[in-house]
Parts: sequence; structure tokens; C-alpha cells
Amino acid sequence: MALQETGALAHWREEFHTTPFGGALKRTFDIVVTAALIVVLAPLLFLLALAVKVQDGGPVFFVQQRVGYRGGRFPCLKFRSMIVQAEARMEDVLRDDPEAAREWREKQKLTRDPRVTSVGIVLRATSADEFPQLINVLRGDMSIVGPRPILPEQIDDYGPAYSRYCAARPGITGLWQVSGRSETTFRRRAELDEIYLQGWSLLTDLSLLVRTIGVVVRKRGAC
Repeated sequence: MALQETGALAHWREEFHTTPFGGALKRTFDIVVTAALIVVLAPLLFLLALAVKVQDGGPVFFVQQRVGYRGGRFPCLKFRSMIVQAEARMEDVLRDDPEAAREWREKQKLTRDPRVTSVGIVLRATSADEFPQLINVLRGDMSIVGPRPILPEQIDDYGPAYSRYCAARPGITGLWQVSGRSETTFRRRAELDEIYLQGWSLLTDLSLLVRTIGVVVRKRGAC
């Protein structure tokens, strides 16, 4: 006979089967904060978009399918920080550079990524490449604070925490971003996401927002 879930766990699964993590309170917080940020950052967003376009004439935005609430896919937006043929270049790097391949397996990122443009280096160092995800938040794809959105091919690597990840909208920032980011392994990233979801409160989101500002200023863990 199969083991029965505890009442608390069963309630948790049912609640987030139909309602994204945090409910109406978190969604209201997202909309208010995002609308304010877009108004304040509008001139900067225009200048960044212009810089990306002028550099090589390629697209301003990089759009990539990510995993969202209940495992659905959504188009995650970023200012483009890489060369136009970035995927082909990545295949060459991982094939020809064993050390880069090892780092990618562990962190799903490269400390020295040859695909990144000169404008992209600045965007990534300041995390400004992620500003377009404010649009994702308004659309309801993402939250201001939450687990970082993963790629479909990273689901198996994410491990047992994936079911809880699917109960939430992914976030622009979160516990992982203020805990080392690219300095940590991908497995540790999943663990941090689960810790955040287990102990969530609106106060936690506010605290992580403040801590994110400090991390960006110090450029800690950026890549």
C-alpha cells in the first residue's frame, strides 16, 4: 500500500496546483514594483537598447524558452549580450576546451565566455541584461523574486526540488543571486531555490530586493 502524504504536504500540493506560489499578495507586489521600476528606468532602458543595436546591428533582445509555473514554457527576455551566432560558438567551445566543458557541467555557466560582446560584458557585470524581464513580470510569466528560470534541458539536473520549482513563478532575482550566483554550482542553486520557497514571506522578498542592489553594486558573482 502506498504511503500517504502528510496533511500539510497534501494541502501544499493542492494549493499550488491551481494558484502560483505567494498568491494574490505576491502578484500585487510584483505589479506595483515592476510598474514603478519601468517608469524610473525608461531612459536607461532606451540607452541600453540603443547600445546593443549599434554595436553589431543584431537584435536588441535575446529571447529564450524557459520553464515557468507548472512546468509551462515562456519566452524569457534579456538584452542580447552575446554574438549573433552564440549557440554555434558554444558548441565549438565545449568541444575544444575540456576545462570549459567541465565548468559548464558544474555551473551551467562559463566564467570567461567567448560569446559575450563588449557591450554584453557591461550588461552582465551590472545585471542590466535582465531588465527586459520586467516585461515578463507584467505578463505574469515571472515574479520579481523567485527561483531563477531554468532551461528545459536543465530539468533533470535540477533534481527533486523541481516539483516545488513548478509551483512558483520564476524570479528576476532571488536567494541564489545574493548567494554567489555563478560562483556556486547548479545543484547548490536548486537547493537555494528550495530554501527560498520553504521560507517565503513578503518580508523575505523585500529583503532579497535590498540585498540584490548590494550584490549588483559589488558585482559579486556576475558573469
